[in-house]
Amino acid sequence: MIYTLCKKVIESGKQDYNSMLTKLDVYLLGERITPDQYTELKGLMDAQQEEVK
Repeated sequence: MIYTLCKKVIESGKQDYNSMLTKLDVYLLGERITPDQYTELKGLMDAQQEEVK
């Protein structure tokens, strides 16, 4: 559930990178998302950052 919500927020492009990264870190530490999901979500965020540059 958290993974799906995070993915939607990231894909909307309306999140602050550092704030969302902190949330992902907390979800990973709390075992709400898997390491693979974390890597995927962070990759989506990194790709958006590259588009902005």
